[in-house]
Amino acid sequence: EHFFVMLFTVLGTSVLFSLGGFINAVYARSFDDISIIPSFVLTPLTYLGGVFYSLENLSPFWQNISLLNPIVYMVNSFRYGILGYSDVNVWYSMGAIFFFCVIFYVIAYRLLQNGSRLRL
Repeated sequence: EHFFVMLFTVLGTSVLFSLGGFINAVYARSFDDISIIPSFVLTPLTYLGGVFYSLENLSPFWQNISLLNPIVYMVNSFRYGILGYSDVNVWYSMGAIFFFCVIFYVIAYRLLQNGSRLRL
């Protein structure tokens, strides 16, 4: 329904998860360590991110807590792009995606610049 919102959300979310995967890989000491972040951080954030329910179903306290979850903004941007409905202002959602992309880019760039924990 909203092509450019969808395009931005797909690209922004892809960049964000790519940078997150890079950061995760740099800090992993072994192949098994790579699964720690997806299992213990990403999965709970996804389930608590409004994927299966609307944030309006939560009490005001939990709605405010949910706004600290970056997955909420990605989910609501996708929801707005497809359905035209969002629990969060779509501009806030796209701004949050951009903000997290910048933060993750800076972290990844510093890790590459520093060269720590990189194996050649």
